[in-house]
Amino acid sequence: MAGVSLKCGDCGALLKSVEEAQEHAEITSHSNFAESTEAVLNLVCTTCSKPCRSKTESDLHTKRTGHTEFVDKTMETVKPISLEAPKPAMEIDNPDGSSGSGDAAEEMVVPEVDKNILEELEGMGFPKARATRALHYSGNASLEAAVNWVVEHENDPDVDELPKVPANSNVGPPKPTLTPEEVKIKAQELRERARKKKEEEEKRMEREREKERIRIGKELLEAKRMEEDNERKRIILLRKAEKEEERRAREKIRQKVEEDKAERRRKLGLPAEDPAAAKPSVPVVEEKKSSLPIRPATKTEQMRECLRSLKQAHKEDDAKVKRAFQTLLTYMGNVAKNPDEEKFRKIRLTNQTFQDRVGSLRGGIEFMELCGFEKMEGGEFLFLPRDKIDSAIINSAGTELNSAINNPFFGVL
Repeated sequence: MAGVSLKCGDCGALLKSVEEAQEHAEITSHSNFAESTEAVLNLVCTTCSKPCRSKTESDLHTKRTGHTEFVDKTMETVKPISLEAPKPAMEIDNPDGSSGSGDAAEEMVVPEVDKNILEELEGMGFPKARATRALHYSGNASLEAAVNWVVEHENDPDVDELPKVPANSNVGPPKPTLTPEEVKIKAQELRERARKKKEEEEKRMEREREKERIRIGKELLEAKRMEEDNERKRIILLRKAEKEEERRAREKIRQKVEEDKAERRRKLGLPAEDPAAAKPSVPVVEEKKSSLPIRPATKTEQMRECLRSLKQAHKEDDAKVKRAFQTLLTYMGNVAKNPDEEKFRKIRLTNQTFQDRVGSLRGGIEFMELCGFEKMEGGEFLFLPRDKIDSAIINSAGTELNSAINNPFFGVL
């Protein structure tokens, strides 16, 4: 299939003819062109009949005008491209001695524009080609008209290409409607307007940031308040549990005293006390117990019961029990302070020190399992996985161990 376009190897642009390729090369300095079978797109607006040579150009046209209907006439206008450069027209001597160019193509030149406004636009930072194009298509009317044209056409693919007009139609630029002083004032107004718009946008963004900071601050305060409330509730529950523990210990001691008294009376041959007189307080305790709601034991209660059982099972050796409690407290403290250190979360069950202090005591390993430790590798190790560390449980374990160490009544029941 014969080529229907020329494709620029540098930027990928499709061109209809050799003349367009030459003009493209003059503007962009690209020189790598090849014949292509890909036709140049020709989308015609059904509303205003404007041809668009790319989907981008049609989208920009829709954005500026609101026209959305286009007809694809690419195949109607496609034709094989000729790779021969255009031949200059033969000069013909007229009878009057003058020479004519016949049907030769007209020479295309850059149109003249108002140089004062062009300098103003260049001073505002616009490229010369874009400023020239804006002045030409806005009719050299004013600086504001040229700036508005640039804003409306800034996404045009050819916005930075110099405009071309036939040489014989190139006339001088129209006289500007504004004096140089008015042009300067207008340019200053445009700059001031842009500055104010930027300041307003910055103020709006600052207000949004301030609102976000206030929102985050409120959330942090609320989270802190909830944390403090939970901590207060936890402390109240712990105090209640300690008081209950002390009450039960005192009751146990009282019962022990009563039993010792009865035993002494029996040994001395004295009659036993009337049971009715020694029992008044028992129904009260039982009545109080019966009024408590039945609920499953919490993890903290299970740990407390485990420590109580350990002390009861080894009550003949207080030093050994206290050493076991202190060792368990050290394990929990190491995990709480260094949760990422595996050496604090993995204990060999056959370790002699561990066996002497904790492992050989009934309830020691059960307490560690309540804290999250698991037996692994055939029961050779106790291991606490990193993702199963519960700070609340570790802290509760530390609290219970402290209570067991410092409370003289702990485990009396």
